[in-house]
Amino acid sequence: MTLQTTPLATLTQHPLGQLSAQEIHEARRILADAGLVAETTRFAYLGLVEPPKAALYPGHERHGADTGRTIRAMLWDAALSRSLDVRLSLATGDVLEQRELDPAVDGQLPVLLEEFEIIEQILTADPQWKAALASRGLTPEQVRVAPLSAGVFEYENETGKRLLRGLGFRQDHPGDHAWAHPIDGLVAFVDVENRRVNHLIDDGPVPVPEVNGNYTDPAIRGELRTDLKPIDITQPEGPSFALDGNHLSWLGWDLRVGFDAREGLVLHQIHHTHNGRRRPVVHRASISEMVVPYGDPSPYRSWQNYFDSGEYLVGRDANSLKLGCDCLGDITYMSPVVADDFGNPRTIENGICIHEEDAGILWKHTDEWAGSNEVRRNRRLVVSFFTTVGNYD
Repeated sequence: MTLQTTPLATLTQHPLGQLSAQEIHEARRILADAGLVAETTRFAYLGLVEPPKAALYPGHERHGADTGRTIRAMLWDAALSRSLDVRLSLATGDVLEQRELDPAVDGQLPVLLEEFEIIEQILTADPQWKAALASRGLTPEQVRVAPLSAGVFEYENETGKRLLRGLGFRQDHPGDHAWAHPIDGLVAFVDVENRRVNHLIDDGPVPVPEVNGNYTDPAIRGELRTDLKPIDITQPEGPSFALDGNHLSWLGWDLRVGFDAREGLVLHQIHHTHNGRRRPVVHRASISEMVVPYGDPSPYRSWQNYFDSGEYLVGRDANSLKLGCDCLGDITYMSPVVADDFGNPRTIENGICIHEEDAGILWKHTDEWAGSNEVRRNRRLVVSFFTTVGNYD
């Protein structure tokens, strides 16, 4: 196994290059100089505004236009109860556009990591929540709360409010996987702006499942296999691909490897060249959204219809990958940079993995008359990232 990393922060940026730490710092400075960043301001999203497709391809009349680095920032200020959608130019240092959003019309900004962290604090101090748990023979110390995006429904007293919904799960000990013990019949609707419980639905005690889901416990999982011999994947001459900045080329294919806090991995301008002819295949490929509709009509779960990309930001939640576990072989990593809740850069170390795989036989044929026996191996290029949203990977 070998490992290479690409420090994106030091690279000269292509119009579709990943955001660098310097660019995120500069974007925050521009917003602060424009009076849009206060102590109570949080960055729900910050990302690159991609140039129009026509500006990126020779032959179009707009080729080369509108390719300056433009940033989109979504700002939330709880003190002012204000959501802003802002665009700014890194080239000129100007705010190009800003619009105040109406949550009742435009919806809420993505959930902040800070908001996830305060749900248990709010509920632990709430008398209604403590009473509901007590009726089930539980205390707040025994319960973990999943902070979940609220969606927009025609529920009374919710219009325009920034809410998260909290479902409880009993945790029997610090290493217990609490997801196996849902506390059903109970949900808290939490106003994260004012840090209080908006309302609570309690249909009374429902038996909590007792069987645990501790798949990491050897007593339940059993022993791991010991009869597998090591597989050592080596490429003595290195991989067949080349990475220059965020431009990746491999066996006639070339593309740009991007990353967005909302979507995660983004592949741009995928081309294939054969006999001197370079043909465009895909302009942009990403996980645009992942919708998770639970379909439960009960009043305490009917709202469960998550938009993992738009509400939770799958790119922001990307994992740091480990050699030999997540990626095997001659690995090249990229470490994308996203903005945290305060608009400061946060590097996701080894967040993107690039490697080749031998995927078995692609084609084989034996011709007895001609005395030929031909085999072609299947070589595969893998560009991957992994994300964890709640209890889903």
